[in-house]
Amino acid sequence: MIFSKYNFILVNRVSKTLEAPIDITYDITFKDTEEIPHLQHLCFTFRSPTNWLLYKNIISGSYLQDLHGHKYIVFVAQIPQDTAHSALYSSWKLKSVGVSCPLIRCMLNIWGVILYLRLPWITAQAGIGLTWVIILLSSCITGITGLSTSAIATNGKVKGGGTYFLISRSLGPELGGSIGLIFAFANAVAVAMHTVGFAETVVDLMRENEAVMVDRTNDIRIIGVITVTCLLGISMAGMAWESKILFFLVIMVSFASYIVGTIIPSTPEKQSKGFFSYKASIFATNFVPGWRGKEGSFFGMFSIFFPSATGILAGANISGDLKNPTVAIPRGTLMAIFWTTISYLIISATIGSCVVRDASGNINDTLSSASSMENCVGTACQYGWDFSECVKNGTCPYGIINYYQSMSMVSAFAPLITAGIFGATLSSALACLVSAPKVFQCLCKDKLYPLIGFFGKGYGKNDEPLRGYLLTYIIAACFILIAELNTIAPIISNFFLCSYSLINFSCFHASITNSPGWRPSFRFYSKWLSLLGAVCCVVIMFLLTWWAALIAFGVVFFLLGYTLYKRPAVNWGSSVQASSYNMALNQCVGLNTVEDHVKNYRPQCLVLTGPPSSRPALVDLINCFTKGLSLMLCANVVTDSPSLTAVQKATSDSHVAWLNKRKIKSFYRGVVASDVRSGVNMLLQGAGLGRIKPNVLMMGFKKDWRSDTPQAAHNYIGMLHDAFDLQYGVCVLRVREGLDVTRPSQSHGEWFSLNQQTSVSIDPEPQPNTVFQTKQGKKTIDVYWLSDDGGLTLLLPYLLTRRKRWGRCKVRVFVGGESLRQIRLNEVLQDYSREAALIVITMPVGRRGVCPSMLYLAWLDFLSRDLRPPVLLVRGNQENVLTFYCQ
Repeated sequence: MIFSKYNFILVNRVSKTLEAPIDITYDITFKDTEEIPHLQHLCFTFRSPTNWLLYKNIISGSYLQDLHGHKYIVFVAQIPQDTAHSALYSSWKLKSVGVSCPLIRCMLNIWGVILYLRLPWITAQAGIGLTWVIILLSSCITGITGLSTSAIATNGKVKGGGTYFLISRSLGPELGGSIGLIFAFANAVAVAMHTVGFAETVVDLMRENEAVMVDRTNDIRIIGVITVTCLLGISMAGMAWESKILFFLVIMVSFASYIVGTIIPSTPEKQSKGFFSYKASIFATNFVPGWRGKEGSFFGMFSIFFPSATGILAGANISGDLKNPTVAIPRGTLMAIFWTTISYLIISATIGSCVVRDASGNINDTLSSASSMENCVGTACQYGWDFSECVKNGTCPYGIINYYQSMSMVSAFAPLITAGIFGATLSSALACLVSAPKVFQCLCKDKLYPLIGFFGKGYGKNDEPLRGYLLTYIIAACFILIAELNTIAPIISNFFLCSYSLINFSCFHASITNSPGWRPSFRFYSKWLSLLGAVCCVVIMFLLTWWAALIAFGVVFFLLGYTLYKRPAVNWGSSVQASSYNMALNQCVGLNTVEDHVKNYRPQCLVLTGPPSSRPALVDLINCFTKGLSLMLCANVVTDSPSLTAVQKATSDSHVAWLNKRKIKSFYRGVVASDVRSGVNMLLQGAGLGRIKPNVLMMGFKKDWRSDTPQAAHNYIGMLHDAFDLQYGVCVLRVREGLDVTRPSQSHGEWFSLNQQTSVSIDPEPQPNTVFQTKQGKKTIDVYWLSDDGGLTLLLPYLLTRRKRWGRCKVRVFVGGESLRQIRLNEVLQDYSREAALIVITMPVGRRGVCPSMLYLAWLDFLSRDLRPPVLLVRGNQENVLTFYCQ
C-alpha cells in the first residue's frame, strides 16, 4: 500500500465578528484507495483554471485509471495560502444573510413611484373594483413568475446577470442573449421612470412655494437629469446595505403616516381638496370606473400600473451571496409579492373611500342653501361642499383623479409621504441603475454579439462596469427628457412582460424535457402554470401596446436569428439542448417502425478518412452529396493495443472541431484495433443508430500496392469484401495528386503497413485541400455505367449536380456495348473524359478466392491510372436505389 503526505491550510472555524478566519494546519495522509462521497468533491468553489485542478488532485484522491491500473500516480501540488483564505473567507462572509435580504430588496424594488403618484389616480379612473382586478392580475403574473424564478434559481448557482443569467443558462444563448439586451434596456428606462416620479414631486413642492424655473415640463427635465447624474455618482461609489434598510424604514413610516391620516377627521382645508375621511357613499361612487382622457381604459391603466409590480428578481440576483438560497429566494420573493400586493389593495381601498374624484380646493365652495343643494353635482354635495362649477368645466385641480399628490394631502404629516416618495423612487432608480450595467456586462462577457465587448470591461476589485454605467445613464437621460410618467410606464411594461414570459417558458421547457440536470430544490411549481404565465404575458403585451410588443418580439427574433446563424462557442447545458436530444432520440426510435422503400433511399456514407483534416478532398466530395440529405460518418482507425493514450488519440475532439470549422455536417468516430481491417469491420457492423446507419463505404485508392506488403494488399481488398458481405455499397476515390495532405507519397507504403501505429489511410499522396471546394464551372460529370449495380452509379452524380458548385455541370452517361471494349476502357477515358470535372465508373468486382488481391488491385489501378480528373469507382450492393418503376 502506497501512502502520500500533504500539508495544506484548512479553515477550521470563523470568529463571530468580522475578523479573518483562523487557519489551522493539518498533516493528512492519503492512501491509494477510493474516496468516500463528499459534497466538496462536486462543488465549483475552486474551479479556476489552476486551483480546481490542484484541489481535485488532493481532495478527490484517486482517478479511475489509478484505481484499476497497475501504477500509482503521485500528485505533488500545493494550494497557496492566500488563495484558500480568500476563497473560503469570502464564501463565509457573503453567505451570512437569510430570508430578510431578498425580501427587503424585492419590496424596495417593487414599491416605487407608481405607488405614491399614480395608484390613487388609477383608482379614480378604474374604480376600486377594477383597480383590485388590475392589482391581482399583476400579482398573479409576478407570482407565477416568482415560482418559476425560484425553481430556476434553486437548480444551480445564479451568478451576476440576474434575469439574463437565468434565461440564457436555461434556454441557451439564442433566447438568453436577446432577452438580456431587452431586460438591460428595460432597467435603464426604469431608471428614467423612477427619476421622473421623483422630479414630479420636487416640482410640485416648488410650485406650492411659487418657485418655478421655466415651466412644469422643463422643470421635470432639469431636475430629472440632475438627479440621475447624482445617482450615477452614488452607484459608482457604492451603496451599503444599511442605506437600503434606511430607505425601507422611511417607506414604512410614510405608510403609517398615511393610514393615520385617513383615520384622523378631515380639516376644512383638506375637505376643500376632496378628503372627507371614510364615507360609504364615497366608496360606492369610487367603486365603479370613471374613465377620462386618452389613457382611460382597463388596459391603459394596467400598462401604467404594471411596472409597480416588477422588481421580483432582486432576490435571485444575489442568490450566490445568500446563506441558504433554496429557502431565502422562494420565501423572500413570494413574501415580497404578497405584502406589496396587500399594501396596494389597502391603499387603493382606503384612498377610494376617503377622497372624491373632483374638488376645487377653494375653501369657500360650500353649500349655502337648499336651492344650491338641488343644483349641486358630485358626491361632495352630501357633505356640504359644492364643486359643481369646476366639475362641469373639467377644471378641478384637486381630487384623486386630478391631484397626483393625494396621498400627501391625506396623510397625517405630509413631509413623511414626501420622504417616502423620495425613498421609494431613489431606491428603485438606484437598483435599476446598478442592475442594468451588470446584466449588460454579463452579456458582453459571453461574447454573443459583436461591437458590445467594449462595455464588458470591469474596474476595481468588484469588477464594476463603469462603461455600462455611463451607457445606462445616457439611455435614462434620453427618456427623462420625455418628462411624462404616463408615457414611460407602458413602454417598460412591455419589456418586463417579455422578460417574464421567457422566464416562465424557461421553467416550462426545462421541466418538460425531463432532463436529469433539472432538479430544483424548490418543488412548489407547476410546468403547466409556468406555461400559462408565459402565454398570459404575451397576450397582455399585445393588449397593452401592440406596436411595442411587435418591436420587442422583432428584436428577440432578429437576435435569435443572428445567434442561430453565428452559433457561438458556448455550452451552458440548456434545456434546448436537452429538448434537441429528446426529439432526436424519439425520431430515431420512431424510424424503427418504418419499412425501407426505394423512394426514401439515401446514400449514408461511412468515410475512411483517418483524421479528417488529413484528407480534406475526400471529406469535401462526400459532403457535396450528403449535406442536408443523409448521414456522413468520418471514421478513423488507430492501430494499437487498447490503452488510454490510443483511445484519446482516436477520439480526440480536435477532429470534430475541424469538421465544425469547415461547416461539414458529419459525425466522427474513432476506434482502436490491432489492425486496420479489424477496425473497419468493427465500424461496418457497429456504426450508426437504428435506421440511421451507413450503407455505403467510402475510401481512397491504395496507390502504393506495388511497394507495400502482400498482406497489406490482402487486407485492403478484404475490407471491400467485408463491405459487400454486410450489404454495403462501395466507393473508391482516386485523384492524381493523392488524398493525404499530411505525408509525402514515398511514405505511403510504410503508412499502411500493419506494423505502423497510426490511422487508416487509403491514399496518402499529397493533394491540395481545395480541389472540391471551388465551383466546377461548365464541365461534365462522365458516368461509365458498365454493369447494373442497383443504380448507385447514376444516383451519386445526380446528387452532386444539385449542389451550387456542381450545378452547371452536365451528366454524360456512357454504357458499354461490346464487352471487349472494357479491356481498353482506360484509353476510352483518356479520349472522351480528359476535361471532365469528375469521372464515375462502375467498379468491377473480383471474385473472392479466385482473383488474387494483387491482381484485383492491378485491375483497378490499370482502369483509373494517369487520368487528370478525379475518378470515383462505385459499386452498389445490387439494391435498387432508382425510382423509375417503383410504386
